[in-house]
Amino acid sequence: MTDPKRAIEIVCPVLIEFDMRIKNAEHEKDDQQLIDGAFGCYDHRTYPPRKHRIYGSCGTIDMSLTYVEHAVEATIEIVISKVHGGFILSLSSFIEVMGDYEEVQLFNGIVDRPMGFRKFVVAVTWDTVMLLKFNSASYNVERCCSFKAQLHGYARQNINLGLASMSVKVTWSTIQSF
Repeated sequence: MTDPKRAIEIVCPVLIEFDMRIKNAEHEKDDQQLIDGAFGCYDHRTYPPRKHRIYGSCGTIDMSLTYVEHAVEATIEIVISKVHGGFILSLSSFIEVMGDYEEVQLFNGIVDRPMGFRKFVVAVTWDTVMLLKFNSASYNVERCCSFKAQLHGYARQNINLGLASMSVKVTWSTIQSF
């Protein structure tokens, strides 16, 4: 048999496939492949979050997944408008999954100038509260803000760490209504 050279057999209800690349060139074909693989989810109600380690030729990726019932999408946008010296910022989202709050690390790095982060997207159970925690351990500064998950719309909050001033916008969306 000469063809097909590749085939996928689906033996589970959900198949998650990865093709992650390291952008190091102007053209996509020249990017370095980090991970190319897949794993199946046999039970869509995974709890606690299940971790998968995927090995690639250029590194390893740790993925965690869980089932979030009645989920809405939260798109988090953060703009830092004023910075008073450089500092290390840790940003996490805490979402409720079956009665417990799970941490999703969104950013951990150096902030030394005004900037906008890329958008972060997390799944949140509708009508619960998502917490965002901003932390700079080197200056012992921590601020939290909360957003109640909605089916559609957005909410804004301003955060002042003393080291920086930030604007946070969370946009809520879903494909289906409840």
